[in-house]
Amino acid sequence: MADRYLTVAEVAELLGTTERFPRRLIAERRITFVKVGRHVRIPERSLSAFIDANTVQPIGHRHGSLRRVA
Repeated sequence: MADRYLTVAEVAELLGTTERFPRRLIAERRITFVKVGRHVRIPERSLSAFIDANTVQPIGHRHGSLRRVA
């Protein structure tokens, strides 16, 4: 099955950010991308891997870890 290649604008929309953020990820080589002539495309699986790698899981509830306010 072929991977779908997303434009910078599509990635920004999926992430809920401006186009500047995916462009920064590309410039810093923090995400895999493909150059097609002068165009840049990001494979959908690379975006999913980036999201998975940067997902922070919640910690369990700790008893007595919160301070009570008077």
